[in-house]
Amino acid sequence: MDQKRLFTAIVVSLAILMGFQYLVAPHLPKPPPPAPAQVAANDAARPSDAASTSGAHAGPAEQATQAAPANVPRVKINAPRVAGSISLLGARIDDVTLTQYRETLAPDSPDVRLLSPLSTDTPYFVQYGWTPPPGETVKVPDNNTLWTASADTLGPGKPVTLSWDNGAGLTFLITLSIDEEYMFNVRQSVKNATDKPVSLYPWARIRRDYKPEVAGYYVLFEGLLGVANNRLEQLTYDHTKTEAEKRNGVAFEATSTGGWAGITDKYWLTALVPDEQQPAKVFFRHIDNHGDHYQVDYVTSDPKVVPAGGEAEHVTHVFTGAKVVSILSAYERNLNIPMFDYAVDWGWFWFLTRPIFLALDYLNKMFGNFGVAILVFTVFVKALFFPLANYSYRSMSKMKLLAPKMQALRERFKDEPQRMQQEIMGLYRAEKVNPASGCLPLIVQIPVFFSLYKVIFVTIEMRHAPFFGWIRDLSAPDPTNLFNLFGLIPFNPAHYIPLLALGAWPLIMGVTMFVQQKMNPPPPDPVQARMFQFMPVIFTFMMAHFPAGLIIYWSWNNTLSVAQQWLIQRKTRLAKPSLART
Repeated sequence: MDQKRLFTAIVVSLAILMGFQYLVAPHLPKPPPPAPAQVAANDAARPSDAASTSGAHAGPAEQATQAAPANVPRVKINAPRVAGSISLLGARIDDVTLTQYRETLAPDSPDVRLLSPLSTDTPYFVQYGWTPPPGETVKVPDNNTLWTASADTLGPGKPVTLSWDNGAGLTFLITLSIDEEYMFNVRQSVKNATDKPVSLYPWARIRRDYKPEVAGYYVLFEGLLGVANNRLEQLTYDHTKTEAEKRNGVAFEATSTGGWAGITDKYWLTALVPDEQQPAKVFFRHIDNHGDHYQVDYVTSDPKVVPAGGEAEHVTHVFTGAKVVSILSAYERNLNIPMFDYAVDWGWFWFLTRPIFLALDYLNKMFGNFGVAILVFTVFVKALFFPLANYSYRSMSKMKLLAPKMQALRERFKDEPQRMQQEIMGLYRAEKVNPASGCLPLIVQIPVFFSLYKVIFVTIEMRHAPFFGWIRDLSAPDPTNLFNLFGLIPFNPAHYIPLLALGAWPLIMGVTMFVQQKMNPPPPDPVQARMFQFMPVIFTFMMAHFPAGLIIYWSWNNTLSVAQQWLIQRKTRLAKPSLART
């Protein structure tokens, strides 16, 4: 009885927590968005207050001045997966659109815009520069610098060099190239025509001058992240702000050779990749200056020395695109970027989520449909747990046949609870029945269930992936609704009452749960039995807001379980007819 009460408490607690997370939390009032970050346009690059292990060093500055104009000279970006432009005012990569992804499934939906100029309400850009060591005066390019481009279009095999002469013997150059995917190669170089060597710190930064609206789910990370010293670091926007308030604007800093750092959304990533051979210092920052400004930047630990009459260069990369696992993994191998595929939020169960994704991705390539891949994967999971499920279902079948004997014992010893428990346990031992075995398949499959949910929810491969019929996006909830007769009535009550969203697949799942429940022996306690009768209804409404791919998995899993359990119960009745006699 104590075990059943504990199990009941766990089920009810999970139902309450998950129901609040998915039915109530998304509809709570949200704080007003920050004002457009117009004042963040002209951050002059100057020495930072941070210090390295070898002394003071320089980095991109946080000083704001005036807003940037909307019309500035630009270099066009024309690549297979990326379109946009580079601002020649300040040398910013600030206009990037992902041409293979749309905002919605609507035919006229615009492409996903990842980076935006300072003149917009959502400034988000990548910038490169140099800073002289403390105490030295060198005229370096800043946000007001107007660069000269060697060509008007950047594309694969068509690099573009931006140049600027400081009028004092130094020529600064930024040579940009882009591959067929989402990676820019950036070569910062300085030519020194003077008779003295010059020391400079090259730096790179990603700047987001607003706080984006995040999903707010505990299964999804969005914010500042990176790998330093082979360790994944993640700070949400709120955590970054809190930590930065304690440490003069710097939420996190580390010195590392290799690695990467950037800002991630659910499906999109902008990340800096430093020179893998040279130590560099990475910073996660929050600047509270007329709004929220988030920044990830790298600066070399040691300055680059440009010899008199010579040249010095610094080569890095920047990724700006979709978090396609195969693309991230290829960059990890080819460019030696450690843990780059961990830009995808695999979560605590990474040892399950990543293999599950790889299996689904392989099956999708085989069958051409992620929905079919989920169905086939479910069969594999059932086969993997077949021995355990077989044992459990046999035990539950025996318990169902023992129900009359157990009821007779309860009536006989209803005034002696302790004796009744002893007799029931003796009956279990005599018939070799384990009353807790029914929980085993559920407990074992819970990590698989949550890992699959994680895969469907966070991987871009599942985004806008269709199934059959009305399911056009496996990562989104079933779009149909029982309460408007599945679209026959031109009204969606879920817009006003979120609970009134009940699609066809959640209904199918509820039916399979009900059938499976009827095949199991009911709890002996009448109160528990009545409560368990409502569990299919509760889960049907609660999971109506889950991704359709997960509901399809659970429905098919229940169907296979029902078939397996029916066969086992039939064999048990034929093999042990004496159990049914009282």
